[in-house]
Amino acid sequence: MVTEGDDFRVIAGRYRLEARIGRGGMGIVWRATDQLLARQVAVKELPFDETLSAEEARQQRDRTLREARAVAQLRHPHVIVVHDIVEQDERPYIVMELIDGGSLADRIATAGPVTADEAARIGVALLSALATAHAAGVLHRDIKPANVLLEAGTGRAVLTDFGIAQVAGATTLTETGSFVGSPEYTAPERMSGSGTGPQSDLWSLGALLCTALSGESPFRRDSLGGILHAVVMDEIRPPVQAGPLLPVVRGLLERDPQRRLTAAEAEGMLRGYLESGRTPQQPQPVRHTPFASYSPTQRDVPQPAGPPPAPGSPEPAPPLRSGAQGAPAPRFTRRMLVTALIAAALAGAGVSAGALLMSGDGDGGGAPASSPPQTSPSPSASPSGGSASTESRTRSPVSSSRSRPPSPATPAGPAAATRTVPAAPPAPSGYRLVRDPAGFTLAVPDGFTRSPQGVRIFYLSPGDTFRIGVKATAAEPGGPLAVMRRADAAGPSTNPGYHDGEVTATTHTGHPAALWEFTWDGYSAAEGARHTYDLCWEQDGRLYDVWVSAPVGKVREAKEYFDVAVDTFTAG
Repeated sequence: MVTEGDDFRVIAGRYRLEARIGRGGMGIVWRATDQLLARQVAVKELPFDETLSAEEARQQRDRTLREARAVAQLRHPHVIVVHDIVEQDERPYIVMELIDGGSLADRIATAGPVTADEAARIGVALLSALATAHAAGVLHRDIKPANVLLEAGTGRAVLTDFGIAQVAGATTLTETGSFVGSPEYTAPERMSGSGTGPQSDLWSLGALLCTALSGESPFRRDSLGGILHAVVMDEIRPPVQAGPLLPVVRGLLERDPQRRLTAAEAEGMLRGYLESGRTPQQPQPVRHTPFASYSPTQRDVPQPAGPPPAPGSPEPAPPLRSGAQGAPAPRFTRRMLVTALIAAALAGAGVSAGALLMSGDGDGGGAPASSPPQTSPSPSASPSGGSASTESRTRSPVSSSRSRPPSPATPAGPAAATRTVPAAPPAPSGYRLVRDPAGFTLAVPDGFTRSPQGVRIFYLSPGDTFRIGVKATAAEPGGPLAVMRRADAAGPSTNPGYHDGEVTATTHTGHPAALWEFTWDGYSAAEGARHTYDLCWEQDGRLYDVWVSAPVGKVREAKEYFDVAVDTFTAG
C-alpha cells in the first residue's frame, strides 16, 4: 500500500520517503523513516523499465530480491546493512542503514584527492569488506568512489550497492548486449565477457585507489572506445600521487586476474604501510599463468617462457608459446581485441565499432605476426626497472662509433618491394644469435629464454634475474630524447622507489638516440633493488627500444648484456 502526502510517500505501510538524497543509473535513494521502529533509514527505489515484457520484468524483480537477500546476510562494519526488502506495485525497494555523510566521490569533488594514509585506511576497510563478501559468494561488480560512503564524524568507509550491476540485467557484456556499471573501474576480463569473479572487484579497487589519490581514474578518456582501449591494451600509468602505495596499486591493476593481488595480500601491504609509513612490498613474487593472453600490465614483469635451450642451440628463436594441444597460441593485435570489446559493449547501442576505430587512435590495422605492431604505448608508459648502482654512476653514453653500419636505404620505385637487411654481426662467445619472429635479430646469452608479452619481447635468464627487453613502435614527436624524458618524468609512478634517473642524448649507428638509466626497488621484496640500461633510437621511421634490467649487485653483467644486445641488434 502506498500512502501519498503533500511531500512524502509511505511504502509497504511502514517506510515514509521524506527526501531524495541520491540518484543514479541504479535507482533513487531516499532518506526515510521506519515508522514501525522509529528510526532513520535509506530506501533505494529500483528503476522500472516499461520496455520489458512481463516475464522479463518478473525475472528482474526476482534477481533484485535474490541479490539483496544475499547481501542482507553479510555482517561487516564496512558493508552497508540491508534491513528489509519490500515490493510496492511490482517494484522492489531495498531498505538500508542510513549513513550520514557523502560518498568518496563527493569528498574528492569538494576537497580534492586524499592523502596516502587516508587512501590506505579506506583501502584496508574495503578489502576487509570484500573478503567477507567474497567468502559468502557475493560479488560487488561496481566498485567506484560513488559507491563508497564516508560517515560524518567517524570517517568510517562503507561499501554500498552490492550486486546492483547484475541486478540491472548485465552481469557480463555478453548477457544482453548492454553494459551497466562504470567502465573506468571495470576489470578487463569483465569487459571481454570472460566472467566475473572476486579478482574483478580487486581490479576496481585498484582503480578507485588511484582516483582517491589523484582525483581522476587512470583510465579516464574522452570516449567509451578510448576507455576500453585504456583498460584492456594501454600500459597502465598510475598517478604520481600513488607513489607511496604503488606496489599495491600495481598488484591490483594486474590485467591477468590470476596474477592479481588477493584481498588478503593487498590488505596486509596497506596495513604495513599504515604501521611503518614505508612503501609496502609484495609478500611474494607475482604469480604466473603459462598461457595468459592478457596485454602486459607493466613493462618489466614478463611471464615465464618455456624451458631454456641448451647452450649452443641453433640460431632461430624458440617457437611462440603453444596451447595445451601444441597449436600456436593466437596472436591478438590491438585492433582485433579492441574491435571485439567495443562491438560487445555497444552491441545493443546502435554504435558501430568500426566507426569508433576509424576515428580512434590511428592503429592503422593489425600487423602481421612476423612484424612489430604499427603502434604501441610509448616507452614512457612503464619502464623496465632499475638504475645505476654506485659502481655505475659514471654514465657511458652510447656513441656513434659502434662498428655496425646503418641499414642501407631502400631504393625508390616499384622495384623496391623489399629492402636489403644488413647481416647481423656474429655472436660473442657465450651468446647465441636469434632471429626473432617479431622481426629483429640480436645476440642473447646462452640459456636465456624468449617470453613474448604483447608489443614487448623479453629474453630472460633462469629465475628472471636478468631481463632483456625489445620493443618497436612508430616514431613519436620529439624523437627518442623526448620519449625517454617522458619516461623519466613518469618513473616515480611506474617503478616503486624510482631514483637516480638520468637521460642522455646520444646516437646509435648514426641515428638519433637517447640512453636512460635509473634505480628502483623492484616489484617485490624478494626481487630487491634493480638497475636498468635502456637505449631508444629512431631508424627508418621507427622507434627501437632495447633495455636490460638486473639486480643492482649485478650491473657489470647487465652492462655487458646490454652492450652486446645493442651492438648486435638488427631490424628486419
